[in-house]
Amino acid sequence: MSNEPITLTAGDAEATVLPGNGGRIGGLRVGGTELLRQGERYGCFPMVPWCGRIRDGRFGDGAVVHQMPLNSPPHAIHGTARDAAWRTARVTADEAVLTYDLTDPWPYTGRVTQVVALAEDALTLTLAVETYDSSFPAQVGWHPWFNRILDGGSGADVSIAFDPAWQEERGDDHLPTGNRVEPKPGPWDDCFGMPDGVDVTLTWPGRLELNVTSREPWVVVYDEQEAAVCVEPQTGPPNGLNTAPRLVTPLEPLEATTTWSWRRL
Repeated sequence: MSNEPITLTAGDAEATVLPGNGGRIGGLRVGGTELLRQGERYGCFPMVPWCGRIRDGRFGDGAVVHQMPLNSPPHAIHGTARDAAWRTARVTADEAVLTYDLTDPWPYTGRVTQVVALAEDALTLTLAVETYDSSFPAQVGWHPWFNRILDGGSGADVSIAFDPAWQEERGDDHLPTGNRVEPKPGPWDDCFGMPDGVDVTLTWPGRLELNVTSREPWVVVYDEQEAAVCVEPQTGPPNGLNTAPRLVTPLEPLEATTTWSWRRL
C-alpha cells in the first residue's frame, strides 16, 4: 500500500496519520478542535530504536561500540524512524497499521510495526520491534506535541498533573546523571520514573481533560516551549541504550502501548 496520508474517524474524533513523514500522527481533532501542534516536525512521532538523547551518539553492545549520526550535537536524538517513510500495511475506518524496516545508520536489521487505533474517546498507539537475525538493544516511545492553548490562542493554558516516584537528575548536557531526586516543579525537560505505569493528565480548563497512560515506567515531560507541551511515555530513560537497554531477540520483540483518553469539561 502507499504511504499517503490516512484519516481515521470515530464519533466526532478524527486522527490524521502520516506514514510518509516518520509514521507520525499529524493531527488529532476532537469535536473539530485540534489537540496537536501542527507542522512537519510536530504532531506525534514514534521514537525508535531509541528515545531521547544518546550521549555523544555512541552506545555499546557488548564489546562493540556503535556511532549514530549527531542530529542534535553533541548527541544523537529520538531514533531514526521519525526521518523515514513508513509503509501502510492495513487501514480500516478507525485503525491503521504501519511498518518500518530498520536500516542504516542503525547497525541491526529488524522491523517496527505501529498500530494506531482511534475510538470515540481515546487514541491507542502500539509499537513493536522484531528481529529475525541478531539480537540488539533498543527503546521505543512516543513524542507528542500537545497544543498549549486550544483553538489557535483563545482559552486558558494547559495544566499538567502527575505523581512520579522520582525525577532523573539532569546534567548540564540534558542527560540523566544517574542520580534519582525528588520531583521538582517545572518548567521541565526531564525524565521521571513511574514504576506503576505512566499516568499524566493534561487539562485545558473548561474544555477538555486528556489522560496519557502506559504500562511503561518512564516518561519525559517537556514544557519549556511557548506553543506546546510534550508528554513522552517510553521504555527507558534518555541515554537508555547505555544505561537501561531492552533487548530485542528473535524470540522476544520489544513492545509498548500508550493510550490517550479524553473527556469534555
